[in-house]
Amino acid sequence: MSATARQPSSTGNANDPIRVMVVDDSVVIRGLLGRWFKEEPNINVVASHRNGRLAVDDVLQSNPDVVILDIEIPDMDGLTALPLLLEKKRNLVVVVASTLTRRNAEISLKALSLGAADYVPKPESNSGVTTSSEFRRELVEKVLSLGARARSRLSPGGGHRPGAIPTSPARTAATPPPPPTSALRASRPASFTIRSYSNVRPRILTIGSSTGGPQALNALLSEIGSSIGQVPVVLTQHMPPTFTAILAEHLAKAAGRPASEGKDGEVIKAGHIYVAPGGKHMLLAKNGTDVVIRLNDGPPVNFCKPAVDPLFKSVVDIYGNACLAVILTGMGSDGAEGVRGIGQAGGSVIAQDEETSVVWGMPGAAAHTGMCSDVLPLGEIGRKVSKILLGGRP
Repeated sequence: MSATARQPSSTGNANDPIRVMVVDDSVVIRGLLGRWFKEEPNINVVASHRNGRLAVDDVLQSNPDVVILDIEIPDMDGLTALPLLLEKKRNLVVVVASTLTRRNAEISLKALSLGAADYVPKPESNSGVTTSSEFRRELVEKVLSLGARARSRLSPGGGHRPGAIPTSPARTAATPPPPPTSALRASRPASFTIRSYSNVRPRILTIGSSTGGPQALNALLSEIGSSIGQVPVVLTQHMPPTFTAILAEHLAKAAGRPASEGKDGEVIKAGHIYVAPGGKHMLLAKNGTDVVIRLNDGPPVNFCKPAVDPLFKSVVDIYGNACLAVILTGMGSDGAEGVRGIGQAGGSVIAQDEETSVVWGMPGAAAHTGMCSDVLPLGEIGRKVSKILLGGRP
C-alpha cells in the first residue's frame, strides 16, 4: 500500500479536542504530561509511548494531531522517528522536547529543518519538569495553537504541513506602485490597514520571530545576505539559552555574514547579524556616536525572554523613520507594541502573511495595528527587503 493510500482521514472538526500522542522514555514524564493534558478540556491524549518505533507503528491507528517527541529515547530516537511519523501522516504536528544541552539544541534545530513544527525546552530532571509551571504553560499553549492551526489547514484535497514553509509566486509587474507616504491604502485582506513605506533609506534592519522562526529566518537571511552590507541586523527569536548561540551559527552560514549572540556593550556594525541571547532581553542604546547592545535581565515581556517589543522600542528610539522591521511567524502578540512605535515614527514594517506562517499570532497582531507597510508571503519578503536596503523604491 502506498504512503498516500495509508493517510488517515481527518480527525474531526475544528471544535473537537486536539488529539495528542506523548513519546518519552520516562514513565514519570509520560504520566505527568498525560495528566496535564487530560486536565485541558480541548486536549485528548490518544497514545503514550516510550520510544520512536512504537510511536511510528501506532501513528496511523491513534491518528494524533500533535506528537510530543522526546529526542533521547531508546530503540529509535526522536530524530530518526520524526521523518517516519511525518511520512505516515500528512499535517501531523510534531513538537520536539529536549533538555538544554548543546547537543540537544543542535538536534532540535535539525528536527525543525526536517519538518518539526516547534520545540520546547524540557527541564533536566523529572522533579524540574514536575515543578515547572512555565514548561507546562508553554507545552499546553503550543499543543492548542499548533493543533488548531493544523486542523484549519486540513482538507480532503491536501494542505501543507504546519512545520513546512510554503512559498507563493512573486507579485506581478502589473502591481500598482504605493501611494505617497502621507496616504493610507486598504490592504488586500480587508480586515486591516496598510501604511506606505518610509521615504528614508533604512539604517538598520530589525526582526522578530517565534514559532517557526528558525526556518523562516534561514530562508529570509539566505536571500538578503548580499544586501545587508550597509546596515546592521538585530533580531529576537523566542529561544532559550544555548539554542540562540547555535541559531546564530546557522544564520551566519545562511546569510554568508558574521552572526553571533549580542554582547553587552558591543558596538553594532553594518553587515553583522546580532541575535538576542536566550534568557536576556536585547536592546540598543547610544554611546557617543556609537550604537551599542545592552542586555537586560529584567522580567519576561509578553511571557518571553528575550522579547521582541523591548528591542523594537529601543531601535525606533535611535533610528526613527530610518528603521525597517520584519515580523515573522510566531505565537502570541509580542512585537505588536514595538511595531506601533515604529509606524508612528515613520519607519517601515513588513509582516509575514497568514498562509506561510506556522502560526499567525505575532505577524497577525502586527498587521492589525495598522502600522505595517506590507503583509507578504515569506517567499516575497526577502526580495522586498533587499530592494529597500539597496535604495530601490518599495
